[in-house]
Amino acid sequence: MKRISSTLLFFSFLFVTLAFRFDDGPNQKVPSVQVKTLDGKMVNTADFKNDGKPIILDFWATWCAPCKKELNEITEVYEEWQKETGVKLIAISIDDQRNSPKVKPYLESKEWNYEVYLDENQDFKRAMNVNNVPHIFVLNGSGEIVWQTNVYNQNGGVEKLHDVISKVAKGEKPE
Repeated sequence: MKRISSTLLFFSFLFVTLAFRFDDGPNQKVPSVQVKTLDGKMVNTADFKNDGKPIILDFWATWCAPCKKELNEITEVYEEWQKETGVKLIAISIDDQRNSPKVKPYLESKEWNYEVYLDENQDFKRAMNVNNVPHIFVLNGSGEIVWQTNVYNQNGGVEKLHDVISKVAKGEKPE
């Protein structure tokens, strides 16, 4: 019993310490990693910019049904979000070299107006500590990571993301 209490106390302390450091410390910037455009050109992720407006980084894959559903739902409201907040969505496919040829035909069947990049070796995925997809990061106008989620929520997920984007666009801290 004493051992369980000590373990719980340790993890509680660790959680509070990490939460405090994340909330009160400086926001992280996107690491410098090379990803590929659909045309095969290399782009440095540290160069992702949006003229001081928010950016959504959305990690997805063609084999991930929740990823595709989420991006399709965002498509329905994306134009409104852009007018309201100036947000830019950058979709990062983590399909490997074997599956990445499926990305372009899939996109051609959709009406996504997003920038799409390939992370075939999953270097960017690892650099961003993405364990599963879909995984969304929101960057503020300075390119700092201010919010993230790795849970797709069919009931209200897009609305929550809109709330976050709206706050970030106003310079407020998202919840």
